[in-house]
Amino acid sequence: MKIAIIGAGAMGSVYAALLAEAGNEVHVLDIRQDHVDAINGIGLRISGYSGDRIVSAIAAHTSAEKIGLCELVIIATKTFGVEGAARSARKLTGPRSLIITIQNGLGAAERIRNAIDTPDILLGVAAGFGASIKAPGHVHHNRMELIRLGEMAGGLTDRLQQVVTVWQDAGFNARAFEDINQLIWEKFVCNVTYSAPCTVFNATIGEVMQDPHAWPIARNCGMEAYEVGIAKGIRFGFGDIVRHITQFGENLSGARPSMLLDHLDRRKSEIDSINGMVPVVAAEAGIRAPCNEVVSAIIRFRERHF
Repeated sequence: MKIAIIGAGAMGSVYAALLAEAGNEVHVLDIRQDHVDAINGIGLRISGYSGDRIVSAIAAHTSAEKIGLCELVIIATKTFGVEGAARSARKLTGPRSLIITIQNGLGAAERIRNAIDTPDILLGVAAGFGASIKAPGHVHHNRMELIRLGEMAGGLTDRLQQVVTVWQDAGFNARAFEDINQLIWEKFVCNVTYSAPCTVFNATIGEVMQDPHAWPIARNCGMEAYEVGIAKGIRFGFGDIVRHITQFGENLSGARPSMLLDHLDRRKSEIDSINGMVPVVAAEAGIRAPCNEVVSAIIRFRERHF
């Protein structure tokens, strides 16, 4: 399969390496010239969870012009880069092409549809997936549990299963799900619980959970997201939100959310699609999300002063 990956950050680079090793024709599109030059020059080095080697069968680009039509386009940018990525995808997609977007938070599929009019969108959720860029052309793969894939409109289709098979053949633990929006929301409430609170307090997930002042704020952020999901008709697979977010946190107690890592490097975060999205969706449902309003305001204030 001819595959383009837009956004060759840490996770996008891991996707590229494993899919290329499985024999697919893989192109990556990224704005970082040094990363692109390193991949084209010596190959993409991947280390960690799946071994240490250099994958040379990847073509890297800073423009979509020379890639041509692809059967599958994977958008692996930050959420604020999705619309720009979708505009690039216009040059890569034809009548039989599929687009997958795999991001944290909400709204990625809607951003794609703002830029490109297509019904051919699949949604993905990465669970227990960790990676980091060590240097241009070098990605470290920390862990990988499950890639969940589904149709934006729901249901199980032949094309969805074909894409899942491509991921499985590349060594990913990938599965098709009938209601991917449920899974997106189940991860979303966890991201909301820890992303902005850990960033505000400059603390790991475990440190926030153990602090008598920080934990009630984080817990309330997650509870607000859950209440908004219920109001929007999401069918959660659990009934006890506190237990759900607590179990998630206990499994990642030493971790720092990507939002905190972004702030430590003085980079813009995905606040608008995570904690900042809760008040937006809450307003649509006629309710409020005050904890998320406050932590989002703090994050945005800090980012304006980077």
